[in-house]
Amino acid sequence: MADGALSHIKVLDLTHYIAGPYCTRLLADYGAEVIKVEKPGEGDGARRCGPFLHDEPHPEKSGLFLYLNSNKRGITLNLKTETGRRIFKELLREADVLVENFRPGVMASLGLEYEDLHRINPKLVMTSISNFGQSGPYRDYKASEIVLYALGGMMYIMGNYDREPLKHGLSQGQYLAAATAAAATMSAIYAQGEDGPGQHVDVSIMEAVTEGIFWPAVAYSYSGGVPRRRPKVGSVFDACMPTKDGYVAPVFYGYVDWDAFSRFMDCPELADPKFASHADRVMHSEEFAALLLPKIREWSKDELFHAAQDWRFAFGIVNTTEDVVHSPQLRERGFFVEMDHPVAGRLTYPGAPFKLSESPAQARRPAPLLGQHNEEVYGRLGYTGGDLVKLREGGII
Repeated sequence: MADGALSHIKVLDLTHYIAGPYCTRLLADYGAEVIKVEKPGEGDGARRCGPFLHDEPHPEKSGLFLYLNSNKRGITLNLKTETGRRIFKELLREADVLVENFRPGVMASLGLEYEDLHRINPKLVMTSISNFGQSGPYRDYKASEIVLYALGGMMYIMGNYDREPLKHGLSQGQYLAAATAAAATMSAIYAQGEDGPGQHVDVSIMEAVTEGIFWPAVAYSYSGGVPRRRPKVGSVFDACMPTKDGYVAPVFYGYVDWDAFSRFMDCPELADPKFASHADRVMHSEEFAALLLPKIREWSKDELFHAAQDWRFAFGIVNTTEDVVHSPQLRERGFFVEMDHPVAGRLTYPGAPFKLSESPAQARRPAPLLGQHNEEVYGRLGYTGGDLVKLREGGII
């Protein structure tokens, strides 16, 4: 198999939890050598986040950590010590990229702000991921996923207008910012070329969320109107419908050959002119639902999905996590990968989100044990086994 697309890139990873680690995991999947630097004795806080294998809390069994940190090497280093910072700067001289997601000001407090590091390695691309970015009046504010969704404008358009706004499940803003950071990092490397200088890449999670609402923002700039959450117009238009064994998500917007749809559902009553357009169906939504929902419930979700697609109607299955893991589409494309971890064992993980024909992503190694690669990485800098013992005894690694 060809070398990874980024096999010539060396990355120092000072990240923790989600946004930073997923950014560096994307780089690692495509061949970059990523060295994850963790605090001695504790490591990334994600090691203490569930779910845990067999519900046994353990720093080497966190599903979140194992997923986000595969394909990386791991070392420990105490950056709050002078010796630790000196060793870090030795590592930095050989790096192409540094990714960190501390709150703004932390790197400067350690004497590791971009200007200082740039003097050590002028070609360095330093990517900083933070809640609101490295500047602006909110720079030092605290935030969580729901705060960033709210401030970014995403929540205002989610849910029904007669209820409170809603947030997408899980930590979608973190992953969106991470993907943005990975793309921005590669843009900076490309701009650098052969001999150009590096630069500081400043990624705001709030801005990554706000970028996702481009349509409401454009609508506002055009008309001054503020798009709101959708009106509640009957259960049939609430995005999903119940089948015998789950839910499907049909699409009735845009052009739909309604005569053909009524034949497909074996419901000639749906061909009534009062249901001819989407506006008509909304106006008569209760009658529409009374006719359609019993027909939907006659099907299993898989049967209805495939039959509707055969008729060229846009239906989707509302997949459970189990359905997703066993999806024939994802299986055929090799999306999920398996890796053996020395503590957690053989587990299945989501793979890379896009494919390169000549230099595909590779599942090369599981997430590192805490400090697993200290000897290998520090050995490159000339540190002996005896040196590492002393550094460990001094709380440096």
